[in-house]
Amino acid sequence: FYERAFGFSTRGSMPGPDGKIVHAGMNWNDGVIMFGAEAAFGGTCRAPVTSGVESPISLYVYCDDVDALFARATEAGAQAALPPQNQFWGDRMCRLIDPDGYAWCFATHIGKAACVEELAQV
Repeated sequence: FYERAFGFSTRGSMPGPDGKIVHAGMNWNDGVIMFGAEAAFGGTCRAPVTSGVESPISLYVYCDDVDALFARATEAGAQAALPPQNQFWGDRMCRLIDPDGYAWCFATHIGKAACVEELAQV
């Protein structure tokens, strides 16, 4: 999913005793994002989709073209929580929900942030 939707590339993965992946690393530009399965390695954490709660976090990731990423991600099955919009802090940003219920914000920097005086006029 993360390759198709967000353009990440797989760095490596580790299967558990049942053959299902319990840990994976994904490359994004110069960074690495690590993923772990629910209850991997004896943990008790549950994904939002399993626990029935909204994601308590969102990951904010910069990309070259947020509109293209949004189109690709929704085509691949990501849920659109917020379509790309220009934000007062100088980014064009979207918010997507992955199959596990986690929120991902992707953004492209488009200009300078609004100053306090400009925000007061809104």
